[in-house]
Amino acid sequence: MLQLIPTPIGNIGDISLRAMQALSEADILLCEDTRVTKKLLNILSTRYDFKQKENQEFISLHSHNEKDFVEKLEPSFFEQNIVYVSDAGMPGVSDPGQLLVKYAIENGVEYDVFPGANALLTAFVASGFVETQMLFFGFLDHKGASRAKALQEALQNGFTTILYESPHRLEKLLLEIEKESPTREIFLAKELTKKFQGYFHGTAKEIREKLAKNYKGEWVVVLKAGDAHNSSAVSIEDILALDIPKKMQAKLVSKITGENTKKCYQRLLDEEE
Repeated sequence: MLQLIPTPIGNIGDISLRAMQALSEADILLCEDTRVTKKLLNILSTRYDFKQKENQEFISLHSHNEKDFVEKLEPSFFEQNIVYVSDAGMPGVSDPGQLLVKYAIENGVEYDVFPGANALLTAFVASGFVETQMLFFGFLDHKGASRAKALQEALQNGFTTILYESPHRLEKLLLEIEKESPTREIFLAKELTKKFQGYFHGTAKEIREKLAKNYKGEWVVVLKAGDAHNSSAVSIEDILALDIPKKMQAKLVSKITGENTKKCYQRLLDEEE
């Protein structure tokens, strides 16, 4: 059997009794990082009534080797008690795990996913934005036209939208949002469940001024729902398929999306390269 188990994103007390039991009974622990998982189990053994099964095997399974690992699997592997854990939070949410679930479904392997700690949903609730429909974009691309396009989609989809961002690029993201949607209300959650947890509400500019370049930590960014794309029977794909100059395509796309025409034109040029 395969079990996917979420681990605490900060506060060790968020581990569930059910998760501890499954971890203690596992024959094999598939780990995003075996060192992180071993440290977690050691903390559990010192703080709680937790005892590991003897001769547990630890196998590294991360984003760089997940595809190759799954391709070499045999269904008989899961005749043992297999547990997968990522370093923190829910497996499969900006972490490996989904390929294992897909394999289990396609090969008739019994599997289960435990509920538990999750930065995405924690930040969504903490934002106080009352729109109950939301989209999760994870990490945007680091740079280039693909990042600009994804940010436009995040800002213009009409839903509360959640992003993850690293401390190294948070200021860049805030400056981008400030430029593209200066009045948009956003919420930032820092170091969720940890000692230096913090909540920040306001516009991108207001939050940037509050932080005063103190961007250390792990961040979740929640964008309050804005206006959706203007309704149109013509899609962006339809426009891009027209045999017309790029500048005209950019003008038509901007009419649908609300994107700045000059930026849209540059993005179309970049995507053509």
